[in-house]
Amino acid sequence: MVEGGVVKADKTEFTECWRTAWQTPYIMRLALSAGIGGLLFGYDTGVISGALLYIRDDFESVDKNTWLQATIVSMAVAGAIVGAAGGGIINDKFGRKKSILFADVVFFFGAVIMAIAPAPWVIIVGRLLVGFGVGMASMTSPLYISECSPARIRGALVSTNGLLITGGQFLSYLINLAFTKTNGTWRWMLGVAGIPPVVQIVLMLSLPESPRWLYRKNKVEEARAILQRIYPDDEVEMEMKALASSVEAEKADEAALGDDIFSKVKGAFSNTVVRRGLYAGITVQVAQQFVGINTVMYYAPTIVQFAGFASNSVALALSLITSGLNVVGSLVSMAFVDRYGRRRLMIVSMTLTIGFLVALSIVFMQASSHAPKVSSIETAHFGKNTTCPKYLTVPDASRWSCMSCLKAKCGFCANGASEYQPGACLDGTNVLKATCHAEHRVFFENGCPSKFGFLAVILLGLYIIAYAPGMGTVPWIVNSEIYPLRYRGIGGGIAAVANWVSNLIVSESYLSLTEHLGAGGTFFLFAGISCIGLGFIFWFVPETKGLQFEEVEKILAAGYRPDLCGGKKKRKDVDTA
Repeated sequence: MVEGGVVKADKTEFTECWRTAWQTPYIMRLALSAGIGGLLFGYDTGVISGALLYIRDDFESVDKNTWLQATIVSMAVAGAIVGAAGGGIINDKFGRKKSILFADVVFFFGAVIMAIAPAPWVIIVGRLLVGFGVGMASMTSPLYISECSPARIRGALVSTNGLLITGGQFLSYLINLAFTKTNGTWRWMLGVAGIPPVVQIVLMLSLPESPRWLYRKNKVEEARAILQRIYPDDEVEMEMKALASSVEAEKADEAALGDDIFSKVKGAFSNTVVRRGLYAGITVQVAQQFVGINTVMYYAPTIVQFAGFASNSVALALSLITSGLNVVGSLVSMAFVDRYGRRRLMIVSMTLTIGFLVALSIVFMQASSHAPKVSSIETAHFGKNTTCPKYLTVPDASRWSCMSCLKAKCGFCANGASEYQPGACLDGTNVLKATCHAEHRVFFENGCPSKFGFLAVILLGLYIIAYAPGMGTVPWIVNSEIYPLRYRGIGGGIAAVANWVSNLIVSESYLSLTEHLGAGGTFFLFAGISCIGLGFIFWFVPETKGLQFEEVEKILAAGYRPDLCGGKKKRKDVDTA
């Protein structure tokens, strides 16, 4: 997965969750209603990948400017950073329920603005609003579910939020595919995102506030009334005592750490144990993004077009496979993360991911070097005024291929007899695109005809399978276990910001990188960065499977250092500030 917190849950907990849901349906109603925030999160991540194809068709300025395309995609990430940062303040002041409702309202208006956008800059504004809603939902939905769930099934219920994120991504690809032949294509794709927040608003209005938040605001009887609907009668008093103890401990921790965020961050980095925990937590979060996963989530149809599939609908259909594999990978992670351990799963996942990135790089480079040639006869067939301007002035036009044509910001009209034979290099206007299609030829703008295309799609699927069960979900689990209890909130928050910022860098730079390095070179760059990430994971991240928090703290206090045989060494210079 790409973003969002995951709380570990073992098989026993899922069985108990199923049993409890049948006995007390109200609990599942709370979890699924709040979990729509995760669905919105996933939908927004996936829907832009397909919508972008048609936005480019409607706005020539977007089609010709990769930076503008990347900005449309990544502005939601920028909004999410602000939403996640500001969400904590809103949560504490107004409560979890009102925060979810506020996020829904912002998300709804963002979707409407995008659907009616008359210009690219309006789409960007809508993306910022939607991103803000996503950022708030990414932290508030799991928090609400966690605080409204019985402790014995909390992990399983919060895990449903992560599953709904990947489910939302899959749904977005289905919606994209459904509207490919409809007038307004991308407007419907983006506008449909306004329906789930309305549904969530209706559902949440009939649900209570988090009992934990109410107790912190001294609304003890209201908190008790909610717990009575969640727990059996004989457990309510015990849960009230546990809640009181937990809230008092939390207030004591806040007093010790300081009231403002700067004091908390300073305190975290000045504590040796927490600092070493942050090395591990930030490492896995940054590595998760720099394997390039969100280039696939945000640009999957575009990448499929790089592989030689020019049709928007075909690109969307093939991209649906990658999204489905991501859902499967999330389920696999739930099954194996407590069996094989976090560290081992991440190392295996990263190793395989790097291998498939290298393979993708080679395939795209081979596709580029074997691109069909540009034929002067085929080009002249459409008339001199239609020819790509740079092709007319190049000293040795005979060396031009389809890739040369695309790098010149022009389009390649494939040969009518076979896409793999020499074709025409035309100016990339919508009129000439229509002219090419009128002769029953295929017009290529992002990638060239290639016999390697299906191999690239298969490798893309294998890349997702390798990534999702390990690097997709485990970094969030590690961050829930690596910090001492007092610093868990601030430590996890710092690591989450590192994740979002890395996401923004990767999503904003991807198209520019492909423009300068090609798709093959860009995947090779991700593979190189991932090798560095793998080294950092091996060196800084201890295994936390089955360990009590106190045991993890002791490992970090001693200074975790692995040996080449897979064990660990502890430094003697213990510094526990």
